[in-house]
Amino acid sequence: MPQARTERSARPKRKAVAVEAEAPPVADKGASLSDLAYQQIKDLILTLFFLPGQYLNEAAICDLLKLGRTPVHQALQLLQVEGLVEVVPRKGVIVRPDSIGEVVEILDARILVEVELVRRAVANSKRDDVKELAAILDKTNRRHGGGSLDAFVESDRAFHVKLAAMSGNAILADFVRLMHERSTRFWYLHLWQTVDLGGAGREHRTILEAMEAHDPERAARAMRRHIESLRERLQHILNHAPNRARPAAVAQPRGKRAGA
Repeated sequence: MPQARTERSARPKRKAVAVEAEAPPVADKGASLSDLAYQQIKDLILTLFFLPGQYLNEAAICDLLKLGRTPVHQALQLLQVEGLVEVVPRKGVIVRPDSIGEVVEILDARILVEVELVRRAVANSKRDDVKELAAILDKTNRRHGGGSLDAFVESDRAFHVKLAAMSGNAILADFVRLMHERSTRFWYLHLWQTVDLGGAGREHRTILEAMEAHDPERAARAMRRHIESLRERLQHILNHAPNRARPAAVAQPRGKRAGA
């Protein structure tokens, strides 16, 4: 089956996902092999190890992850429900591409939901929760100096997931997690060309300061500005860069990709 064609570009170097070169992530106690397969495959999709439009082969994924066919198959079924892959009859599994227009719609949904969730998070927050939010941002700055795209994506993901969990509404928090993951790939696909990592980091700090002040409306305004700034960058790409170069694939140090 064909794989997604890639071209070299000026995209900044980022760490490769080395499944064979490093030990696979250890599952939490009680987590099933299906859970492990689901998280590993999702991470490979979100970080562009598997590219949008690429066909995947279940047997090759099993070999890549050192897992059996059943957990990998179950993981792909769940990822299809979440919209990250599509199972095409008689063809296989394809990594589902999202258009920029779709991601703009995702961000519109995130604005509607996360602005309200952060208000609730302020109301429900405890001192330890706020300290954990601060630790997420501090950890990124200590380890990566605040200038790494990988570090920012990791921090952004953890920060928003923690805030959503603090809201006390598990259903909306899960929705935010899924929508955030759907838009994560666009940091790597497109926004590395225009993103202001320092500015985005300051937006996180502004949200945190509102949490520390226990000011729900200030936190809500800061969250809205944060997501809207991302939306504006995407809109800028739509309006001004229709012929941008495709990103380079993330290289796998040893072994082959899990395509056909």
